[in-house]
Amino acid sequence: MFRSRSKDEQAATTKVTADQPQQTRDPQAPKGRPTPKRSEAQTQRRSLAKTPANRKDASKRAREARRADLAKQRQALAGGDERYLPPRDKGPVRRFARDFVDSRFSVAEYFLPLAVVILILSMIQAGAMQSYVLLLWMVVIVLIVINSIFFGFQLKRQLRQRFPDENLRGAVAYALMRTLQMRRLRLPKPQVKRGERP
Repeated sequence: MFRSRSKDEQAATTKVTADQPQQTRDPQAPKGRPTPKRSEAQTQRRSLAKTPANRKDASKRAREARRADLAKQRQALAGGDERYLPPRDKGPVRRFARDFVDSRFSVAEYFLPLAVVILILSMIQAGAMQSYVLLLWMVVIVLIVINSIFFGFQLKRQLRQRFPDENLRGAVAYALMRTLQMRRLRLPKPQVKRGERP
């Protein structure tokens, strides 16, 4: 009855008091975060309950999530929704570069059709036709290079004026690669008409 407590009991009581916080929060004080709505709490509980039981289910779920993300990206590329665009197309600098390209005519966008025509003409084995085809090929390449150089200088100047504090690295190369695509095949789809300044 009057015996002293054992060492185990003393250790257990000190452990219990150490686990409890020294000061309790004032009931009137704010807790620092809003209380979630019931619907949010239920969806969170459901998502925790739906965690995959094995590795096969986890990989299947990851594939489905990846597929959904790619579908969103495809829709964004078709519609121009900035939120779901791939990282290389995001941001105001890249958007301006796209609009700059889409608002102007460039020789490079007709490179593929011209290459097909030149290839067909090169198959004709009539007299001096081969030399004319080679000359035409050289003219097309020179025109594309000159056009791209002027285009790059103009775009770089516009970007420096509009976005002096932004990182412009890679924007000109991105725009020049876009000029090589035919207008109707470009992704993200053009948002401005020809002649309309961005």
